[in-house]
Amino acid sequence: MSDTQNPSGSAPRGFETTAIHAGNTADPVTGAVVPPIYQVSTYKQDGVGGLRGGYEYSRSANPTRTALEENLAALEGGRRGLAFASGLAAEDCLLRTLLSPGDHVVIPNDAYGGTFRLFAKVVSRWGVQWSVADTSDPASVRAALTDRTKAIWVETPSNPLLGITDIAAVAQVARDAGARLVVDNTFASPYLQQPLALGADVVVHSMTKYMGGHSDVVGGALVVDDQELADELAFHQNAMGAVAGPFDAWLVLRGIKTLPVRMDRHSENATKVADMLTRHARVTKVLYPGLPGHPGHEVAAKQMKSFGGMVSFQVEGGEEAAVEVCNRAKLFTLGESLGGVESLIEHPGRMTHASAAGSALEVPADLVRLSVGIESADDLLADLKQALDGK
Repeated sequence: MSDTQNPSGSAPRGFETTAIHAGNTADPVTGAVVPPIYQVSTYKQDGVGGLRGGYEYSRSANPTRTALEENLAALEGGRRGLAFASGLAAEDCLLRTLLSPGDHVVIPNDAYGGTFRLFAKVVSRWGVQWSVADTSDPASVRAALTDRTKAIWVETPSNPLLGITDIAAVAQVARDAGARLVVDNTFASPYLQQPLALGADVVVHSMTKYMGGHSDVVGGALVVDDQELADELAFHQNAMGAVAGPFDAWLVLRGIKTLPVRMDRHSENATKVADMLTRHARVTKVLYPGLPGHPGHEVAAKQMKSFGGMVSFQVEGGEEAAVEVCNRAKLFTLGESLGGVESLIEHPGRMTHASAAGSALEVPADLVRLSVGIESADDLLADLKQALDGK
């Protein structure tokens, strides 16, 4: 997955080259090598119905957002990328496009809490039905299908249990059922994994995370390779209006330029952290697909370039012990979200996944989730050791 095919049909280029150059055309007026922030709401038209460059109103299109959307499509090997105000805004637009009242969706048994809330509290009121499956097992996904299933939703790696789904295998299940396969690629990023090439129909990103990479922007994205679906999504994006603003789009574009080097360091540090945790007496279980003992290790090694920067682990002593570890960390900042250059620690049961409490997606009470940043690995290891040791 080191080469990326541009949607225009030009020759493949290395991912690093694509990340820096796709959509990033020098400004034709000034020659600026970075696309400007077009902080504008409306555009002068050359006569009634005569759009200059195709722009009329920035909800419909904005040049800075266009640059980002072209970049996203190139990175994921799709025909069309669409940028939204948040990851959940992207998911909502997708669900409103794909589904009608009475339709059914299969979702993972360890989905992100916000995604679960969207299904359980929002689209279910619209008459959409959903059921839970272990997406790491294609047979479990197949058993959850109904004659109204229109989509299968996958996170791989999943949040926060780091489950791995064989995208190609579940894509075949979706094709056999006449359903769309949606893959949330947030934890991996397109640098580590490209779901469209493995048979997915739609890729979802919270660009707040690794794509932006600096904890300073909120955004979401959809990428597809089907032109008809792309047109439908673009219609709903405009009609619903939760688009990425120009400054947010510019920040994500800036972040993407360093995505490859950041992901390499995130993965390197996370591997060292996971290895240390497996040897600590107070840690009862480590969840990281890079570990040979992880049940999804072989699949992850097949479909990912490396294993990413997210690590979860369970602590001896239950919920209160896990909370104490989070509170004692110093270099790991206690906070929600993930994917920034700085390391974060959180207690999913009380924080990011509180909305799943009491449901089939409830996470273990003794679970701690780490977003391993790009600081010195020795400093990160020392901080986790002192947090676990209580010193």
